Amino acid sequence: MATITAGSQIGRSIPRLESRDKVTGRAEYTHHLKLPGMLYGKIFRSTMPHAKIRKVDTSAAAALPGVYRVVTIDDIRTVIPHPYYGPAFHDQPVLADGKVRFAGEPVAVVLASDPAVAEEALGLIEAEYEELPAVYDELEAASSPHLVHDELKPAATFPDLQHLKGRRGTNIALDYKMRRGNVDAAFASADHVFEHEFRTQQVMHVPMEPFVTVADVANGQATLHTASQGPSFVRIEIARLLGWPENRVRVKVPHLGGGFGGKLYIKLEALVTSLSLLVARPVKISLTMEEQFFMVTRHPCTFRIKSAVTKAGKITARKCEVWWNGGAYADIGPRVTQKAGFTSAGPYDIENVWIDSFAVYTNRPPCGALRGFGAPQTAWAYECHMDMMARELDLDPVAFRRMNMLRNGRPQAGGTVMEDADIEASMDLALERIGWNAPLERVSGNIRRGRGIAIGFKGITAPTTSVAIVNVYADGSCVLYISTVDMGQGSDTVMAQIVGEVLNLDPEKIKVIHPDTDVTPYDMGTLGSRSTYHMGTAVRLAAEDAKNKIEELARDLDMPPGSNLPVAELLRKKYGMQAGNIIGTGSFMPDYQKPDPETGQTRKATPFWGVGASSAEVEIDMETGEFKVTKLVNIADVGVPINPKLVEAQLSGAGIMQYGFTTIENMIFRDGQLTNGSLADYKIPSLLDMPKVFINEATRSNQKDGPFGAKGAGESTTIALSPAIGNAIADAIGVHIPDLPVTPEAVYRAIQSLKNAGGH
Repeated sequence: MATITAGSQIGRSIPRLESRDKVTGRAEYTHHLKLPGMLYGKIFRSTMPHAKIRKVDTSAAAALPGVYRVVTIDDIRTVIPHPYYGPAFHDQPVLADGKVRFAGEPVAVVLASDPAVAEEALGLIEAEYEELPAVYDELEAASSPHLVHDELKPAATFPDLQHLKGRRGTNIALDYKMRRGNVDAAFASADHVFEHEFRTQQVMHVPMEPFVTVADVANGQATLHTASQGPSFVRIEIARLLGWPENRVRVKVPHLGGGFGGKLYIKLEALVTSLSLLVARPVKISLTMEEQFFMVTRHPCTFRIKSAVTKAGKITARKCEVWWNGGAYADIGPRVTQKAGFTSAGPYDIENVWIDSFAVYTNRPPCGALRGFGAPQTAWAYECHMDMMARELDLDPVAFRRMNMLRNGRPQAGGTVMEDADIEASMDLALERIGWNAPLERVSGNIRRGRGIAIGFKGITAPTTSVAIVNVYADGSCVLYISTVDMGQGSDTVMAQIVGEVLNLDPEKIKVIHPDTDVTPYDMGTLGSRSTYHMGTAVRLAAEDAKNKIEELARDLDMPPGSNLPVAELLRKKYGMQAGNIIGTGSFMPDYQKPDPETGQTRKATPFWGVGASSAEVEIDMETGEFKVTKLVNIADVGVPINPKLVEAQLSGAGIMQYGFTTIENMIFRDGQLTNGSLADYKIPSLLDMPKVFINEATRSNQKDGPFGAKGAGESTTIALSPAIGNAIADAIGVHIPDLPVTPEAVYRAIQSLKNAGGH
């Protein structure tokens, strides 16, 4: 055993375990994989947002030299009789079946040994459609007679979604309710009532590695090599589609070049598996950057919020209506609707709360999980709403928040008591780092300056399960088997540090096996800031199990207490040679109680709370609307940082991503057609776009039931960033902008509207 001091691994900023492989180009990605006899698939996509398919003529494409086969849904049905999938509803066909529901939907696939030939053949396919009325806006779709789906078929996969019911005659996939107290009475007796509406836009994940899957189905076995954040779910869903037991499906995930929620659940895997089964050869489909826009995106939403406030500034009631635009297929949208709806009243202690949150089908590309799981969209509304009320009440926005803030020991609106979440400490640190109380030169010629603060709040996905295996070899070296996907966040390194802490090992020498469902045990998925807490706890339990077995072996060998003989020597004594293993296992599923379907009330809705605060300083040209964020601060409560440098990188990455969603990024549609579906037109921020002063920091706290006091960090600083910038802009110009993204054009229009209304 290495001579590492006990307790020395937590809080070490060791480099990521895979860093050398990545910088030297040795890291393996699915894009690199080539199998013997492999065919490449290229996807023919619909040009119509909603239409019946009258005819798909593939004859010319099939006749092109080098084309192996052209496949439509009729071919898929010969190998998979019911080719529909999805984590919430079985609503998405492997290829368009009878009609298309968004422009860009896969209709056919060309297979060839040369991807260039397959690409050329796409231009020879002809499709005839009968156009159907389409719905694009979430409010319009919720009450429209024009249906995206004739019937809703729940998947019944996850415990928190098993209340979903099959329905006809609606575009609403899920309606989530929360009821607390008597909202009507509180509004009737209120001194002040404020009501506002906010909207957020559709954006895309833009991982640098586009979606890619290789499937090899042969001899009654299916092996998938895929860019996925959830290999365990992929295995379960592919086995269900094929009607096979899980042990005939193997899912392998090498390094992942980013995911951000987009690579969760089933994406390309069902299609590529079907194709391989059909042609009895390995098949690979790699999407282009442009095609990613048609795979999965983030939900746009419309948020109507209404609050009752006393003269002193105490919020007595809040009513929220949130309408989520889920696109053509549900994906995990119902869970986003439910989980984000749950915290849409914000991190405030409000006695009377009424929340309705709706998942709505439209004829847009599908929406699913994206970093923050809906919490950034709701925070944009409730935190801008807080500043707007404070302005009307002539209250300091910080004092107003402090007066109404939810604190540890108090129940959140859904009935779950908040614990181990220091909202006020996060806000105070954000205020300190921005220099909130320092003088600010507010006017300089045409330039106006302002500051903004916002806090964010998220309940973590539950219930979920994680399983880990720790294998100590005969020479004392150690391997960790987990299905958590390291997609750049450094989870392999953090898990090795947890093992090292328990077993008194150097984590840099612990090998972490990439997810392989034939080798690594079950994990619900790498999502929702859950890995450090959930898998980290499972890993700690597995390491402790191994440690207990090592101590038991020493007792069996009559070793004197405190002898601390290395594992290698213990095993040599037992077996007479270098042989054997010590296997530790750990499984973790935190406490959870399903909410009441009518009230949303539950004693335990989330295993821990994601808390963050952001502050911003801006300067604005009042003649043009051009603005710069000159200073940006992101603070998150992550419990005890296991690897502080990795936490800082997580917070920074989250901040950069959300900054793009706040100021630049927007998928622009015209009559259902995406008009900026390329990185030439859809811009994401670079480091040069970021504020010169960009601070990312974690508060020091303790998650009592987390591994060594830790909890997740991946999303916390996405939540409050947008409203912090929005509030800073309003502080500078005197009026709030209700819709994202906040662009110079939007700022200019707001300035002109204020002038026209007699403002300054």
